[in-house]
Amino acid sequence: MSNQELVVLGQDAEGCCPTLLTAPMAEDQAVDLAKVFKALGDPVRLRLLSIIASRAGGEICVCDLTPAFDLSQPTISHHLKLLKQAGLIASERRGTWVYYRPLPETTDKLAAVLTGPGSVVAAASAEPAGAAS
Repeated sequence: MSNQELVVLGQDAEGCCPTLLTAPMAEDQAVDLAKVFKALGDPVRLRLLSIIASRAGGEICVCDLTPAFDLSQPTISHHLKLLKQAGLIASERRGTWVYYRPLPETTDKLAAVLTGPGSVVAAASAEPAGAAS
């Protein structure tokens, strides 16, 4: 008997869910993902997530986020709240400051849904430009 793991076609390596290129998305999954994409649809929120996710140590204090933007502290807090509601970040209060960290399970899920099967990407890149079938 082989020790190799079987991969079900149309699913990512984790067996989680079909990608956009392999099967139509279920309505409830589309609703959930739309909330996350809506949260990422704002340049400030996208930058906030990038700053938080790229921080050494995996977390950052809100006091270090605010100076990176030409926005008021309440506006930054509002954007952080929306990222948190979308499940992209988590927070922890320590004294008077709040520390934020990314939630990789959400970003990994987004990556899995957006990633096409290897054969589709490989076939598209292997075909010379302008080649006709």
